[in-house]
Amino acid sequence: MALTSPNPVQRTVRRIIATRPVTWLLARTIHRIDAAVFRATGGRTTAGALLTGLPLITLTTTGAKSGRPRTVTLVGIPDGGRLIVIASNWGQAGHPAWYYNMKANPEVTVAGGRDGPAGRLYVARELVGAERAAAWARAVALYPGYQGYAARAGREIPVMALEVAG
Repeated sequence: MALTSPNPVQRTVRRIIATRPVTWLLARTIHRIDAAVFRATGGRTTAGALLTGLPLITLTTTGAKSGRPRTVTLVGIPDGGRLIVIASNWGQAGHPAWYYNMKANPEVTVAGGRDGPAGRLYVARELVGAERAAAWARAVALYPGYQGYAARAGREIPVMALEVAG
């Protein structure tokens, strides 16, 4: 999953999706749209990836309480042999459910991007200290909207590393 520079339309979309009203709307709708586009393209892309140029992945966790598979589309930032995901929850006050799922069950499956439509098994761990700071800086360089999310959320946003299992 190579990072490419966004085109002018994608840069504009990135600025728009970082605004409070749009994040509110997307937090409630984009997962359904992305899932449909992901299925329609045979796992090659999502609506969000097409519109923003961001490296989006489909992450499947195991529910912390239910034990059932839970799938969500996230920005998956390539970082060497691992992926970085940001638990911004669109700038909401609470952490996203997938974060709690990962903490309880760190084995996850990633589909899309370099892992293809079938997916690959990863193990998640939360980054702290200098490692978190470096990954956060990389994320903000890719998508500056994360800074606005952090300011609105009023919490330190967790940064998770996904490392290939086995």
